[in-house]
Amino acid sequence: MSEPALPPGVTWVEDARDARVRDYFDLTDVALRRVLEPEQGLYLAESEKVIRRALGVRHRMRSLLMAPRWLTDLADLVEQAVRDGIPVYVASPPVIEAMTGFHLHRGALAAMHRPDLPDPVKLLDGARRVAVLEDIVDHTNVGAVFRSAAALGVDAVLVTPHCADPLYRRSVRVSMGTVFQVPWTRLPDWPGSVAALQSAGFLVAALTLTDGAIDLDALAAIAPERLAVVLGAEGDGLSRRAVAAADVAVRIPMAGGVDSLNVAAASAVAFYALRR
Repeated sequence: MSEPALPPGVTWVEDARDARVRDYFDLTDVALRRVLEPEQGLYLAESEKVIRRALGVRHRMRSLLMAPRWLTDLADLVEQAVRDGIPVYVASPPVIEAMTGFHLHRGALAAMHRPDLPDPVKLLDGARRVAVLEDIVDHTNVGAVFRSAAALGVDAVLVTPHCADPLYRRSVRVSMGTVFQVPWTRLPDWPGSVAALQSAGFLVAALTLTDGAIDLDALAAIAPERLAVVLGAEGDGLSRRAVAAADVAVRIPMAGGVDSLNVAAASAVAFYALRR
């Protein structure tokens, strides 16, 4: 594809390995990006809606990448980036696919500066409903939990040290950008942080199938003033140590021979039942 006419300040990229666009290399390599993005202080926002939500909470762009057909639809983003001295790159779809590892069909990608995470104590100030994600490894599930948290009134999300990155591209996309809307941070240790939640006045509820767990409706009837709902990893669920440290174990009653729900679906049910 020959270089199209571009607005002033916009750069055409012909080489998929051009060093100027290295932020966008190999985006489908999860293991690589899990290390690379936090180390370099960046994350990727995919699609116009997600980029606008990120900018709406004052996250800062490092650069912007798109195919030529999106220059008109995203003209205001392009103009603002150029005014702010932020690089804007345009490449043909085959070059972008070779660069990133996937076909970009959501308009644009933005490399964003990763914001500093808040202190957990400060994050919890004023919060009444909190979700804790213990070692959830699937980025799609993390994004879906954030979307449910935003929709159903959860004030903050805490993720354990080994939980998947909420700012990974797939998490952000599945959350529809609500990962920027719901305050969150990463806990320094787990399950040691349960004690800090309890000291802050939270009743810590472990969502689990363990024997002795009470039904979700019973916890909803108690209506604790401050409540932290702990959700476990896919497959094995919550760790024994987390369940032991919690104040109460809670289960969602199941029918139809189904023993449990996917963690993202379970989070939506729990957040709805326990909303204030």
